[in-house]
Amino acid sequence: MMRRPSTAVPTKPTRPRQASSRVRQRGAAVLLAMLTVALVATLSATAYWQQWQAWAVERAQQQHAQAAWLLSGALDWTRLILREDARASQTDHLAEPWAVPLQEARLNTFLAAAEAQQADRLLTEAFLSGHITDLQARLNLRNLVRGRAAQAQVSLPDQAAAARLFSALGLPEAELGRFAEQLLRTLRNLPAEGTPTDPAARATDTAPSAASLLPQRWEQLEWLGLSGPTLQQLAAHATWLPEPTPLNLNTASALVIQASVPGLDLAQAQRLVQLRQRSHFERIEQAAQQLGPAAQHIGAERFAVSSRYFLLHGQLRLDDLALSETALVVREGINVRTVWRQRGSVVLAEPSAATGQ
Repeated sequence: MMRRPSTAVPTKPTRPRQASSRVRQRGAAVLLAMLTVALVATLSATAYWQQWQAWAVERAQQQHAQAAWLLSGALDWTRLILREDARASQTDHLAEPWAVPLQEARLNTFLAAAEAQQADRLLTEAFLSGHITDLQARLNLRNLVRGRAAQAQVSLPDQAAAARLFSALGLPEAELGRFAEQLLRTLRNLPAEGTPTDPAARATDTAPSAASLLPQRWEQLEWLGLSGPTLQQLAAHATWLPEPTPLNLNTASALVIQASVPGLDLAQAQRLVQLRQRSHFERIEQAAQQLGPAAQHIGAERFAVSSRYFLLHGQLRLDDLALSETALVVREGINVRTVWRQRGSVVLAEPSAATGQ
């Protein structure tokens, strides 16, 4: 009897399937490990970035505070210079120490040698520059109206001087007329000097007072009718001070002197400037002697050989931080009082070729 062939299907070996499963498991484990590492790295980088950002903000705030502190010290230093100048002389001219600008220099160079060796990094990386400007060397537009309240009236000599300056600079005289009218109206609305103010009336008055509308700084003269381009072109020759002031003949430019003195031409004003460079004027009579017929217009009310109002400008550079400060000060005897201070915005300082930074 013959045997029938077997019809049973042979079973496949299982080892290759098990090996493939183990490979996939290893791949999944490696992928999971990589994802875990990537997640940890991302979280670490995020934490590091947040920490660095917080450190950068704290460092910037610290630098800003240090720069502001140093600038305040520089302001006190310049006030001391003006105070000692008042002790030494009753006249102000451009050959005095206050008129010499301070070029950018390391702050620790102002220390004694022994102290400089102990100066910390703050002072060795800080650079200070600045200058003092005599604002009574410019035409004070506040002079256009003398007095206040009922006594306020336009000063014709000062208005004529401003008109000559506007004409020399090619500025629209219509703006000058509008400015004088607005200034007169504003000053007439002010209370007379020495008049007590009623606190109850001030508390219930919701409208802005005339005093609050009176400009304090040069750029605010737009309130009274002068345009931005006019102010920009006029800034080197005119100013705005809290009170009428005489023009300092020892420091004013030839153009301003020519505009301020009726009948004086620019050549005569330039000659006067050349004379004072050789020897400054101790009295206004000395300057008047050089002006010929125009000397009759030189009086103590509108002209002087000394100044009270000065503009202080300082800039401090600390690493990549630059901070500037401007202050108006008034000198009363030997006391120097700050009228207002304005601090500039923080900017990135450009590398200085002079310091090699």
